[in-house]
Amino acid sequence: MKTFELHLQSAAKYEKVEGVTSFVGQDDSGSFGIWAGHGRMMSVLVYGLSRFKTEDAWTYLALPGGILYFVDNALYITTRRYFLDDSYQRISGTLLDELLAEEDSLRTLKENIYRLEQEMLRRLWQIERRV
Repeated sequence: MKTFELHLQSAAKYEKVEGVTSFVGQDDSGSFGIWAGHGRMMSVLVYGLSRFKTEDAWTYLALPGGILYFVDNALYITTRRYFLDDSYQRISGTLLDELLAEEDSLRTLKENIYRLEQEMLRRLWQIERRV
């Protein structure tokens, strides 16, 4: 059976998985599959679960979105953070707990940046009025 390599890259770690026979992911257009020998492609993965199969079994991949690139019979996935597990129940719990907490932190950070921008604009407007 033909196989390919999977390279998982995040800010904190890198893993290489050999002997992958298929990958199933999801982008904005829907779900798609990749097998060994697939043509070159690039896509933006959405928040959620993907999975890949080795000769042994399926492994689930939880991620908050990422970039997928397949070239020369190797699949590269780059994301902020990811989790791997062979149990759907465990990884779906991890996805809900860990990744949703991370998304909440990012949302709070964006709100704080927005408030800072508004305050800077207000002060610039006050300075301009005094001139």
